[in-house]
Parts: sequence; structure tokens; C-alpha cells
Amino acid sequence: MTTTLSLLLAVLVAAALAYLFRRGGGRHERAVREVLDAADALEARLRTARAEIEAVAGERGEDPVGEAMREMLRQRLWLRDHGRGASLAQLSQVRASIDAARAEIEHQLAQIARARLAPR
Repeated sequence: MTTTLSLLLAVLVAAALAYLFRRGGGRHERAVREVLDAADALEARLRTARAEIEAVAGERGEDPVGEAMREMLRQRLWLRDHGRGASLAQLSQVRASIDAARAEIEHQLAQIARARLAPR
């Protein structure tokens, strides 16, 4: 009877550990997926921003979108190289960086919209 109870307890502990391990891995995978989704959304927004900026300013001058695109590429390369071993905190930091870049682009687009509406 004690052997059966010990065996049952060992099986329950193993099942609980397996569940926790898979659940933790699920959070990591979800975090990676969220970072990739945020990067995809930022890339789409950057392409729109580039078109809007060029419509107003032409193709001359600085390219604020180009630097944001390069930063996004750096983040994607980091994720490719380090994403599997990255902690949730590191993934969260990358996501925050992408979100900050998107907020900056939104701010620049708002300025462009206000400039378009201003009387000349």
C-alpha cells in the first residue's frame, strides 16, 4: 500500500512538474509571438509612414523611417539569435522597445497631419 501511494505521489509530482514546465514554455512562446506580432505591426506602420512622409516632403532629405526600420531589423535578428534562451524580462524589454518606436512614428505622423491642416 505504501509503495502504491509513493508511486502515485511520484506520478502526480511528475505530472505537476510537466504541466508547470509546459505552461512556462507557453508563456515564453507567447512572449516571442507577441514580439514578432508587434514587429510586424511596426513594419506595416513604418511603410505607411514612409509613404506619407514622402507625399509631404518628397524623397529628399532625412529618412526617419529608415532608422526605425534598421532598429526593427536589429530587434528581429536579436530575437532570431537569442529568443529561445531569452528570459521573459528580456522579451518584454524588446517588446517595449518596439512599442516605443511605434509611438514615436505615431507622434511624427500626427505632426505631419497637423502640418497638412495648417493654413499656408
